[in-house]
Amino acid sequence: MSGTNSADRILAILDLFTEDRLEWTPEDLMAALGYSRPTLYRYLKSLRESGLLISQPGAGFTLGPRMVELDYLMRKSDPLVASGQSILQSLTQAYPCSALLVRWYGSKLLCVASECSTPHPLSSYPRGRPMPLARGAISRAIMAWLPIRQLQTMVEENLAEMSSVGLGRTTDEVLASLRRVRRAGFATAHGEVTPGVIGVSAPVFDAGQAPIAALTVTIAGQEVTPERLDAIASDIMRHAAALSADLGQRRTDQDPPRRAAND
Repeated sequence: MSGTNSADRILAILDLFTEDRLEWTPEDLMAALGYSRPTLYRYLKSLRESGLLISQPGAGFTLGPRMVELDYLMRKSDPLVASGQSILQSLTQAYPCSALLVRWYGSKLLCVASECSTPHPLSSYPRGRPMPLARGAISRAIMAWLPIRQLQTMVEENLAEMSSVGLGRTTDEVLASLRRVRRAGFATAHGEVTPGVIGVSAPVFDAGQAPIAALTVTIAGQEVTPERLDAIASDIMRHAAALSADLGQRRTDQDPPRRAAND
């Protein structure tokens, strides 16, 4: 941890909390991060006082109620959610499905908004649970539009898993599969993430060249005919394009005007 500032070191504590490890004792944190006891307790005090962590009597630390407050504010402020919520509702009214908006950040895919028109959501990854990076329609709808250098690195790092779902046995074969997705304008996957469920996904942009998110429908396989799958794909692409245009306009409106060359 040498060379990092206090903010980075505090964030490193929060990054340790995962679905597989929801609680940490100070001793385990020191072992994982290498912090001295005085340093760790200073950080834990700040995190506890801010509500980001809470301490359980006789146990360890877990995430605190400030997380819920921040989640509420994110829902209110995220333009992807604000612009896309009506699209999710439109898709779930048209099909017996779950409709999702999935953000791409860092190297993670995370559902930030969803609607469902079936008794049970047709997704193994509800809002807030990171999704697989190397399988499923959502992953391909993002990866197919990434810059080639970034994409090639990701494919090489995840080649074994991509090969297991039939995308190709080599890096070049996987890249060729992703080029076909890009030409089609959307991605589909059959039971790769949730058994018996078909996913259809298209990328969402905000005036940049790389996607920031994916718009997705997940639907039970028995509900899908070839004609319905074509209709879903068409709707997904149309809505994703409209959402991208709206987000792009918001970005343009928010960017400061460029000064004239002679100014």
